[in-house]
Amino acid sequence: MGAEDQAIGEKIRAARTAKGWSHPRLARELGIAEGRGPDILDRQSIYRWETGRRVPDYWMPHIRRLLKLDEPVADQPLPALASDQAALLDSVSSVLALGRSDVERRQFLQASSGYALGALALPDLDALTRRTAAAEAGAKVTVGRGEVEAIRQMTKVLGDAAAELGGGHARHLVVRYLTLDVADWLNGTFTEATGRDLFAATSQLVHLAGWMAGDEGDQGMSQRYYAHSYRLAAEAGDAELSATALRGMAVQAIDLGHRAAAVRLSERCVHHARHLESPRATAYYQTTLANAAALDADRRTATRSLATAQTAIERGPDDPGESWAAHYSPGRWAHEAGMILAQLGDLDAAEDHLQHALNIAGLDRRRTRAIVLADLGQVHLKRGDVGAALATWGDFVNCADGIRSIKVGTAVQDMTARLDRLDDVTGAGELKEKAGALWAPA
Repeated sequence: MGAEDQAIGEKIRAARTAKGWSHPRLARELGIAEGRGPDILDRQSIYRWETGRRVPDYWMPHIRRLLKLDEPVADQPLPALASDQAALLDSVSSVLALGRSDVERRQFLQASSGYALGALALPDLDALTRRTAAAEAGAKVTVGRGEVEAIRQMTKVLGDAAAELGGGHARHLVVRYLTLDVADWLNGTFTEATGRDLFAATSQLVHLAGWMAGDEGDQGMSQRYYAHSYRLAAEAGDAELSATALRGMAVQAIDLGHRAAAVRLSERCVHHARHLESPRATAYYQTTLANAAALDADRRTATRSLATAQTAIERGPDDPGESWAAHYSPGRWAHEAGMILAQLGDLDAAEDHLQHALNIAGLDRRRTRAIVLADLGQVHLKRGDVGAALATWGDFVNCADGIRSIKVGTAVQDMTARLDRLDDVTGAGELKEKAGALWAPA
């Protein structure tokens, strides 16, 4: 038991006692705050933390928020990143602090459902007006349409590269662009109308940073970028960007298995998008809700939302325009729908959708195509068609070469684990060897 561990425990005990809470009460409140319910922890967990026998690394964000601890402790997010303290800063100061901490990359941050749900209350809708009225006297630049368009163009170029090769490529360029170039514009002078466009464009850039961080495997940093993207979008008054940021956190909650948080974030995402006219946007967010509902074993909601998404994607225009959800093509929808149907147990329909996704236009990014091939191989195997699974996985391995994405890496590891059971099948050993060379363990 180290002195630092003991100090953390004493701080928790003192704060709990000051609130008049028992060990069971704190355990109950922490479970609720984290999102998995009041029975996930017991009093013995609290006792072990307070006596220094264990350090609650994962639970510290919730402990700090519930007990209102004054100082950061033991590998916790930097003060500007925590949802309770971020509210003390305006959006610009907070997101730039986040970017600077990402440049330094001093720690891995744990994603939690409590932080994600806390993001729903983040926006300060008057922040933009105050910042416009109180422009810094020493501002370096006056911001106009050119600066806003520059951010959008850079986001598109860097986003295209990430979509092709994975979030592990060029993430540092996104973060440095935010903290070095965009920072000056955010701290410059601008009209309220230009400010709204500037905040919206920055929200897109920050969302890209979040997606790249998540695709690289840093889910905690990713979540915090998504929360800041949501905050900026809401303050800019952009419903689609707000919904997209919430979708990012919802998908993350789905991937991490936080069912209740996934459903709530997905529902809020759909709510934000309810007045949007873009059919692709409707399909984008309704499919996310269907995915969360399927994870939560709510077949009725999953089926209803998936049907709504299908109707929307089928009536979408061939030219979707410049909408943030414009990239959500019929091919991408077919992929997501296929995986939802697989989770619901309809493997025949799942295979049809995944094969359809590969056969139609829209899967123009190598990373996306690789993931669809990996998923289709799994569905083939579940249906007992080992030959089709091996052939599809062979295409996956060829497609995935050079891509730096945690999803692709996870797909390789999952495929390898399944190949272990197929050693007696011709071609399985060779495929496993290729997969090992493609994604060697760190």
